[in-house]
Amino acid sequence: RANKVRLARAALKRDIGAGRRDVIQVVRECPWEAESMTLAELLSSQRRWGKARSRKLIVQAGLTETKRLGTLTERQRRILAAALEAKATC
Repeated sequence: RANKVRLARAALKRDIGAGRRDVIQVVRECPWEAESMTLAELLSSQRRWGKARSRKLIVQAGLTETKRLGTLTERQRRILAAALEAKATC
């Protein structure tokens, strides 16, 4: 099972990096393969997003880098998605 999750997460990160999946949709929907991903890992999988940029957005949203996507409340998901949308329109 662990290998299945690792392979699915790697495929998800590749899709996000290539632009085939939108990270905002992943945050809102939280597919099974993303539930165990940390916020820093998810955001860093985007093109041109490193640790510093990811950390800045996570702190701005009032969360921690090590928080897992599957443990976010609905309110926290909305806050993170709104912060990502605001960053995308800049």
